[in-house]
Amino acid sequence: MEYRTGKVEKMSIDLASVYKGKKVFVTGHTGFKGSWLITWLHLLGANVKGYALAPENENDLYNALQGDELCESVIADIRDKKRLAEEILNFEPDFIFHMAAQPLVRLSYELPAYTFEVNAQGTAHVLDALRLLAKSCVAVMITTDKVYENLETGHYYKETDRLGGYDPYSASKACAELVIDSYRKSFFNPVSYQVHGKSVSSARAGNVIGGGDWAKDRIIPDIVRALQAKEPIVVRSPLSVRPWQHVLEPLNGYLILAANQEKEPQKFASAYNFGPDQSDNFTVEEVTKKAIDIWGNGTYKKDESSSNVHEAGLLKLDISKIKNELEWKPRYNASDAIAMTISWYKGFGKGENARKLLQEQVNAYTKLT
Repeated sequence: MEYRTGKVEKMSIDLASVYKGKKVFVTGHTGFKGSWLITWLHLLGANVKGYALAPENENDLYNALQGDELCESVIADIRDKKRLAEEILNFEPDFIFHMAAQPLVRLSYELPAYTFEVNAQGTAHVLDALRLLAKSCVAVMITTDKVYENLETGHYYKETDRLGGYDPYSASKACAELVIDSYRKSFFNPVSYQVHGKSVSSARAGNVIGGGDWAKDRIIPDIVRALQAKEPIVVRSPLSVRPWQHVLEPLNGYLILAANQEKEPQKFASAYNFGPDQSDNFTVEEVTKKAIDIWGNGTYKKDESSSNVHEAGLLKLDISKIKNELEWKPRYNASDAIAMTISWYKGFGKGENARKLLQEQVNAYTKLT
């Protein structure tokens, strides 16, 4: 079944001219962000190969999209170094977007060693395969805004700030950043690009929301599940502040970053933050209230249960580098992002096609300036 609906409109960079007909390898393609990315790449005319574990649940976004029609899908573990290398080397990609991860803070307390294996060692496996690739290639390694040593002082973290991480998830992603930096200096040094032909960047994105996310212990999926069941939303850490952004924002940034790396591989081989403007930060409780308003009804209550699991209460990013170097900027504010997200869930709940909903939101986003 085919749902390709026209072309993606021209933005500041004509992404279709960059990606049409190109080979793009995406790890984590069956996840929430991965599903959005392969949908966009499909619209751009790219030849996509995905590598990831199978979707965990029947209603996951990848299944709803019929994702196997959007890419060549390899179901395998990022920890399987030999298999991963075989798939990358046989495909000979022009671009790699590494998104495969164990992405949940609370789950990282239950499975700490696994989290480090997937997030840190898995990243090394991708870069090790890249070492063996006998052609030029651009790689964008996606980590998280939580890689910084967060002192929760209201400081806006820059790419040059100290890495750290209290919980295993954050620490594992900080480790991944160290792995990326080591490989970049040791094997893919921009100074010797003419020898190796690889341009490696890392992308640190804030809290991403969007239609089709059904993960446990994430605020938007928790809100939607409660609203659909007509139950009160249980809000954990209501005063926590996060850099909320719609999923299309960082994906647009990744695509633009990779396009610039292809053009100027030495200049853009570094780390970049992607997040909302500094004035655009909501608490978890504010996000919940806005979602209820957009949905049209619903109630919430604060989670009074005790927990010994530490989660950061305040996190803010400085995005001046990506604005200045790539002229990337957020196209939605947080209110817009919540509205777009809830609109997707409402449409999907009424029986609208998941892929059509995604494509419509991609096309609407690309028309913005």
